[in-house]
Amino acid sequence: MNPTLWAEFDAKRDALALLCSRYGVASLDLFGSGTTDRWRPSDSDLDFLVSFRRDVGGRLADRYLGLAEDLETLFGRSVDLITPASIRNPFFRARVEANLNRLYAV
Repeated sequence: MNPTLWAEFDAKRDALALLCSRYGVASLDLFGSGTTDRWRPSDSDLDFLVSFRRDVGGRLADRYLGLAEDLETLFGRSVDLITPASIRNPFFRARVEANLNRLYAV
């Protein structure tokens, strides 16, 4: 992971865990440019792969949208949030899985 970004995640670890708990996240992984030296603090977004717990109440769509919005607020930048089920293209799936960095898991 990009060292600058890693320091930001480390500083916001507790707030991130609180968000994940609030929205019933089972796991949250970073992928994309944030896991490489291509990430730029001035203009890069953050790409997350999220899995939600099934044993938590609330509509999944509300949890998904709330998490996306709160991640953007927490990190002050655009966020792309996808779920494993939304990845249909096997080539894209392979690219995502090749550089996942686990940020949260229950």
